[in-house]
Amino acid sequence: MYFKQLTGKYGEDIACDYLKENNYKIIERNFSCYQGEIDIIAKDISKNELVFIEVKTRTSFKYGSPIDAVNKNKQKHLFKACQYYLYRYNLYHLFIRIDVIEVFIKNNFPYINHVKQIL
Repeated sequence: MYFKQLTGKYGEDIACDYLKENNYKIIERNFSCYQGEIDIIAKDISKNELVFIEVKTRTSFKYGSPIDAVNKNKQKHLFKACQYYLYRYNLYHLFIRIDVIEVFIKNNFPYINHVKQIL
């Protein structure tokens, strides 16, 4: 695996730990389909919502903040992948939302910013 892939996986692991600590149940990781990929699918137990989460991890701000990478094109693919997931598992009756978790790693210490309801 390359550094970028390892950093991304590490960020997803950190995001999962953060979610578990904040009353979320992880349903699935790295769901992939023709329409796109969803990093984490979790249930927000306190609000009874199914949450689709895009995780962006950075070690510097050289190319902007992590959320800047979730541009309109990425949002479109993420939304279509979410629609397919709901269709595939017949989950139309659930409340859903799409979040982004930014993970910034500095000196081996992660900083987390959870941005809720991006779409």
